[in-house]
Amino acid sequence: MKPVLTAEEYRRVDKAYPGDLIQLMDRAGHAVALSAARAGAGYGARAVVLAGPGNNGGDGYVAARYLKERGAHVVIHAIGPPATREAMDAAAKAETAGIPIRGLDEIVEADVVIDALFGGGVRRGLPDEVVAWMSTLAPVVAVDYPTGLDPDTGMIGDQAFRAVETVTFSTLKTGHVTGSGPDHCGRVTVADIGIHGGEPSMFVAEASDAMRPGRDRWAHKWSAGAVLVLGGSSGLIGASILAGTAAMSFGAGTVYLASERVEQVQQIAPELPALDLDQAGEQLERFDVVVAGPGMGDADSAAVRPLLARARNIVLDAGGLTPGALQAAKEGGARVVVTPHDAEFVRLAGVEAGAFSARSFAAREGVVVLRKGNPTMISDGGPPVLVTTGGPELASIGTGDVLAGMIGAIWARRLGPSDAAISAAYWHGVAGHELSLRQTVTAQLLADYISGYAW
Repeated sequence: MKPVLTAEEYRRVDKAYPGDLIQLMDRAGHAVALSAARAGAGYGARAVVLAGPGNNGGDGYVAARYLKERGAHVVIHAIGPPATREAMDAAAKAETAGIPIRGLDEIVEADVVIDALFGGGVRRGLPDEVVAWMSTLAPVVAVDYPTGLDPDTGMIGDQAFRAVETVTFSTLKTGHVTGSGPDHCGRVTVADIGIHGGEPSMFVAEASDAMRPGRDRWAHKWSAGAVLVLGGSSGLIGASILAGTAAMSFGAGTVYLASERVEQVQQIAPELPALDLDQAGEQLERFDVVVAGPGMGDADSAAVRPLLARARNIVLDAGGLTPGALQAAKEGGARVVVTPHDAEFVRLAGVEAGAFSARSFAAREGVVVLRKGNPTMISDGGPPVLVTTGGPELASIGTGDVLAGMIGAIWARRLGPSDAAISAAYWHGVAGHELSLRQTVTAQLLADYISGYAW
């Protein structure tokens, strides 16, 4: 997993660095120059560096020097003189290299603009000359953070640069991956300049973290992972069928649906065995995971609580995301994954959704919280894990039911609840993106398409 530090934690680590700070700035500026070259600041191109007074600006002075060595036509527009020893050194070397240093109020055309002004240092009250540069049509490479972006929350103050690439150092920061950060940072490149350490506040999941267990040679349909979906209220049967279909597509060996409307389920999806709630209660011990809530209306929620009190592993989704259902699940000592979007989290927890509140709720209730969104956030009470693979293509009715079925399937395939939530969310996002390159994503199409990512 990729660690993510708060800006304050990184500043602490940066301040404790015992090495040569001028050499450190040289590495940082070189990394920025490489990114600017990728963005179009090659031989003969016009590159503009917007330099602030601090070390962010110092990185820009160094980048300017390296770009000039590559044959680019570079001009530095500084908001004021450098104010740190390292920035002064970098500015002097840029001037010695023959790079013009002008004021910020002169706006010129460019092939690439490097935003080395303030990083996350200023969010509100930006000078007019800075705001004017934000309307540039040239691709922008930001140093550490786009100016105007809050480095901790990813929120925008008055206005912010929208970069095609942001070069940060040593590790991701929370502002890169939360709030509006992903929209304004563009691609985030983490350059290793020699600073290490720090206590992560969260992590970003990678493909290697999204495990998909195989099947034993001697596996049969009940040993390969058995999932029971509880739901299917009148008018909502399709949601439970989507969850069941997704569980089958994502590698469960056996999937049954339990509903008060068995005949309707059998008519719509004869490939999925259906039980009434009494029958489900009689066979409950056969199932590894119960997915409760897809297609469940309020009228049926009380009837399923006795089943929840007896299940071992439970995914609560959609109609199952109520305090009563959670209490019933916990009464029997079950391990529980809850999958709310922000409004459902408020209904379940009584507070607004956020990284801190989701983590606190998970720790207090002893559950795994998968908070849907972009990014999706997963916590078992420890530092959240962010899944960034999903995109706006998943903003379609029923895709959450597909995710619930996927969690049930991969959990039944012998992952732990946190790992199952991470894996399902990761491949749900990957599958949605890949499908969107071919056609519009619908839940029905996605429920079939995920089979290509089950193993």
